[in-house]
Amino acid sequence: MADQQNTKTHIQAQFEVPLEETGSRIDQVLARLMPDYSRARLAQWLINGQILVNGVALKPKNKVLGGENIRVNAELEPQVDWSAETIPLDVVYADTDLIIVNKPAGLVVHPGHGNPSGTLVNALLDVYPELKKVPRAGIVHRLDKETSGLLAVARTLKTQANLVTQLKDRSMSRHYGALVYGHPEKEGTIDAPIDRHRSQRTKMAVVHSGKPAVTHYRVAETTAHCAWVGVKLESGRTHQIRVHMAYIGHPLVGDPVYRQGRSGLGRATIDARSLIDGFPRQALHAMTLGVIHPTCGKWVEFEAPLPSDLSNLLNDLRRIDV
Repeated sequence: MADQQNTKTHIQAQFEVPLEETGSRIDQVLARLMPDYSRARLAQWLINGQILVNGVALKPKNKVLGGENIRVNAELEPQVDWSAETIPLDVVYADTDLIIVNKPAGLVVHPGHGNPSGTLVNALLDVYPELKKVPRAGIVHRLDKETSGLLAVARTLKTQANLVTQLKDRSMSRHYGALVYGHPEKEGTIDAPIDRHRSQRTKMAVVHSGKPAVTHYRVAETTAHCAWVGVKLESGRTHQIRVHMAYIGHPLVGDPVYRQGRSGLGRATIDARSLIDGFPRQALHAMTLGVIHPTCGKWVEFEAPLPSDLSNLLNDLRRIDV
């Protein structure tokens, strides 16, 4: 039995823990009782004392007996006052729950320090003003500024919680294409933890004590001095593909941040070097994105063609004699 009342920023709810939940963690129980909110958000409300169980503030890992009374008296965190801006937006798909966007290289996802406007979020708010009511304007994962390709946006709180869960349990599928220096092994798996670089805090690095990160890659094509690889992520760490490919000695073309050397260019002609080193961004594109649709439960998959800068670079490399 549950009674809920939601205002614009205030959440009030009352539940009784089902008897079949005996022995379950309270954060897991709450996630099932309040699917419109992410487990992380519910856990934070528990920690803040905004959710009480039989009048007591529990820790997320505490277990329930069944039959307890849950009272929720919480507020959604204030949303940043991001403004709508008319910016070209390539929408691959949209329905009442979900938006799939093909982000161009050079476009920042979120407003922030150094980029207060002119971002993907500003463009989304112009077309979908209801996103102001969803935390982070519905963004559930990011692409680096200079990475192009597909990105999922949630139009409702329920969808956002659903997509975040899919990211965590790896049921969301993300495949990338990347152009790397040299010719790596035909296929491989890079299992190396990632965290902030110890001395250069704006960079990430493979760090023994970092968060688990797994990247699968397969060479799709070799060209003069480079390889076009398909990449699938198991985890989603910041700069993961860029860090991992550099870690195995094959950094992304156009990525000066993580390029420590240029394997494969030893005998390259001046023209080849100019073409490869002159590419102005990391050669990385989010090619396909698959999710379980949050409402109908069916698998849906989307694909974004290569942008012209990457396809032109590949075509030029194919014409160079090794």
